[in-house]
This record gives sequence, structure tokens and C-alpha cells, in this order.
Amino acid sequence: MPVKFFVQGVFKMDGEKIKRLEEKAREIRRHIIRMTGAAGSGHPGGSLSSADIVTALYFEVMRIDPKNPRWPGRDRFVLSKGHAAPLLYAALAERGFFPVEDLLTLRRLGSPLQGHPDMKKLPGVEMSTGSLGQGLACANGMALAARLDGRDYRVYVLLGDGEIQEGMVWEAAMAAAHYRLDNVTAFLDHNGLQIDGPVARVMSVEPVAEKWRAFGWDVQVIDGHNMEEILQSVEKARAVRGKPQMIVAETVKGKGVSFMENMVEWHGVAPKPDEVERALAELA
Repeated sequence: MPVKFFVQGVFKMDGEKIKRLEEKAREIRRHIIRMTGAAGSGHPGGSLSSADIVTALYFEVMRIDPKNPRWPGRDRFVLSKGHAAPLLYAALAERGFFPVEDLLTLRRLGSPLQGHPDMKKLPGVEMSTGSLGQGLACANGMALAARLDGRDYRVYVLLGDGEIQEGMVWEAAMAAAHYRLDNVTAFLDHNGLQIDGPVARVMSVEPVAEKWRAFGWDVQVIDGHNMEEILQSVEKARAVRGKPQMIVAETVKGKGVSFMENMVEWHGVAPKPDEVERALAELA
């Protein structure tokens, strides 16, 4: 966990560590642009919006061993919004699960870097996802297994705000609270946009925080692009007993690339070569 000191009742993170994580998140975003640009397809918008969260988890929070990806004591991460696969792949490669050079094989025939994650094809992928709504239930199963096996690992799951329109999410939310799965921490990428337009117009999910509290979860609301807030929220979640934790992360779709930010068109459209150059220049 990060180096920290205590001031006025809150944890303050080590500044140099925060800067290192912020630069790692920028590198992750650069990979997302390069990968989707090379593939000519993919989902850059929601990958960019969640990059800070996933960077914090993979490079500071989770206990994992790239040399032993099936280590029984490892923490687990489930990308429930599986279309953000470019983000997961970039994090896994930068963390050392496979060569960074392989990222440019995204969506190519025969590549393990498929359009959605496949746990049987790529080391470090904990669950095959992409059919929205299933990830939280899978995370619950992993958390229950930890209890049965007497292990102390934690399970982290990332959901999209459009995704939580799926009824299965709320069945899983009830189950996690019922079984008191305090080793489950979920992040909600609350960027307000889904493939068909604004979430509020397609089918509103508000009030998000109040709904998760009503389902028996501990809830925090944070700035999903503030690395210090992300790490502090994880610290607080780990201290919760008897309840699963939901961290509602307020984010911007396409974060980091000005012409992609808050633009629903970039949900599932890859940048063209000139757009790749413009995006990489902004992320330099």
C-alpha cells in the first residue's frame, strides 16, 4: 500500500508515488490509443475514463505476481465492462504479464488480445467478460471462495454506469450484502454515457449512491481521475467490515484526449491515423 501520513483526519499519499502513478496512467492511455488505432476498432472512450482507477489497482493496491498469475493468494480484478478490454490489456502488459509489444495485436486473428477479455487465452485475466451485467456475480463467487478456503484476498470489480441498467447487477448486489462480502470492492465508472447516448436519457440509474446504500453496501463517491482520492477510497473500503463496498467514481468518457472527452461517438469507434497522432501529442 502507498506511503502515507496522517493530517486532519485523512490519509495523505506520498507525492512522488502519486506522480509516478499519474504518469503510468498516461502511459496506459497512450497504449489504448495506439492499440485501438492499429486495430481500427475497439472501445477507447470507456477505457480512457477508467484508466486512473485501473492504474491505481494494478500498480499500487492489488497483491499480484505476474510471474505466477494463478497464485492462490492473489487479489482478483474483474472487468465487468468487458468492452474496456484495451485498458485491461495495457495494464497487464505494463505490469509484466506479457510483452508490451503484443498490445498492437489487439483484435487480430489468432491474437489472445480479443475484443473482450478471455480468461483462457491471456494470463492475468480473471474472468471472461463482455456480456454486460455478469461481472459482479462472478466477483461474488470469488469472494465466497476466499471465505471457504480461508484466504484473505480481495476482489475488485469495475462496472459501467450503463451496465448497471442490467437486472443481474442488482441480484448480485443483494447477494453480496446478504452474504456480508466485505472482501468485495466495486468501482462504478460513472461517466454518464453509453453506446446509445446519455445514460440519463436511455434509462436513468440515478440516484446511484442512494441505491447502492439501500442494497446494503458501504458507498463512497469520489473523483475518478484524482489518484489520491482513488487510493484513499480503497484504504477506507478495506477498513469496512460486514459490507461490500461501492466506490462511485465520477469520470469523463474519453478522459485525457480533448476531442474524445464527453463525446458518446468515441464509445466504440477507433481513432484514425491522424487522430492517433493528435491524441498521443496531447498525452505526451
